[in-house]
Amino acid sequence: MKRGQCAGILRLRPVRARVGPDLQQGILLQPHTCRCPGRELRHLWGGLRRTSTRGLFFGTIGDKLGRKWVLLTTIAIMGGASTLVGVLPTYEQAGLWAPALLVLLRLLQGFGAGAEQAGATVLMAEYAPVRRRGFFAALPFIGIQAGTLLAAGVFVYLGTLPTEVLLAGVWRIPFLASILLIGVAVFIRMRLRESPTFITLEKQDQVAESPLREVFRGSFPSVLRGIGLRMAENGGSYIFSTLAVSFVVTTVGVGTWIGPLAVAVGSLVGMVTVPFAGHLSDRFGRVPVYRFGAAVLLVLAFPGWWLLSLGNPVIVIIVISVAIGLGVNTMLGAQCALLPEMFGNQHRYLGVATSREFSAILAGGIAPVLGAFLIGASGGAWWPLAIYVFILAAITFATTFVTPETRGRDLTLLNDALFDSAVQVETRPEHMVSHKEFLARVGS
Repeated sequence: MKRGQCAGILRLRPVRARVGPDLQQGILLQPHTCRCPGRELRHLWGGLRRTSTRGLFFGTIGDKLGRKWVLLTTIAIMGGASTLVGVLPTYEQAGLWAPALLVLLRLLQGFGAGAEQAGATVLMAEYAPVRRRGFFAALPFIGIQAGTLLAAGVFVYLGTLPTEVLLAGVWRIPFLASILLIGVAVFIRMRLRESPTFITLEKQDQVAESPLREVFRGSFPSVLRGIGLRMAENGGSYIFSTLAVSFVVTTVGVGTWIGPLAVAVGSLVGMVTVPFAGHLSDRFGRVPVYRFGAAVLLVLAFPGWWLLSLGNPVIVIIVISVAIGLGVNTMLGAQCALLPEMFGNQHRYLGVATSREFSAILAGGIAPVLGAFLIGASGGAWWPLAIYVFILAAITFATTFVTPETRGRDLTLLNDALFDSAVQVETRPEHMVSHKEFLARVGS
């Protein structure tokens, strides 16, 4: 396999400072040719296996000390690690210390990133006006889409530079420039007030002594539903932004620049669909909007992968953009309010973080590795990957039928939405409680 064929894989999701094989020659190892995408996908899986630790750690702190403190800590860890990648020594300068330092910084990035997203979702949901909670809770994820779009654009440009110029030091510029974004983020968060629902807990002396015990003892059914909801969203995101591009580059043979461009277009679409899906969830409910996003991937699974196998660059961009921009991000837009509303106030941060991080292992972590195995085992056939996407989408689609509607829920309640009484449902803002939902609660 040619070195260039691997580049598309590692230049995806560059928002977390992923380093491509051309840069590895200057930073990590002695000059060599990249052997296969499977190795790099296994590195991705190795990083995701540690997401459960970070979710449990920061989730517990967020429920005991407050949301704001955790968000300041995670942005400092994640942003500082990203910036420091830009000052790493090369292999010629530091020998094996170079790859060791890069691995350490990547671990720090991953340690902060997962709790960062869970915290932003919880904080915005708790701050937002109840009738527009879905829309406002989705807004932080526009930043993620914009960051992915910006980073993908930068890495597309870097991919056009001669290797000698890239390794001469140009690769350091994006990482060093990230300190400006981190400075703005820290400034904004320093001015934030603590979440009003957490302040309510403190005033009533109801802060949980052991959020972890409460989540696994009383909220396990809610966590399982959260994981099921995330299988298509998180798994689909990784499959179409890493595995699909690996497939079309290494198996089908399209140009390496197609991948970052497709992801960039998908992120551009996502900047619209994420808040719009959040808005729709305020009008029609979280669950119906989420179910629609899962249905998109369910319907797209077989025709989408067949179209990818044709190798037409335009079709590749359209399929990946629709899968990420419409399917994945519609679910994400509804999820931003749905997950926080599913959990009680005492353990909300940990409940959301646990659902997100364990699903990241089961869906996002396994997806690239298992997908790479399926590509090799089937001789490059597209249909095993289509079956894989179909199964993930089917799991999420089915989960929406056992997930309670949470639109307009009182976030100061200590119990999970799954255990809301008819009275608690009835007291939600009038236009936010469907007749069907109310009758179902009364009947139970």
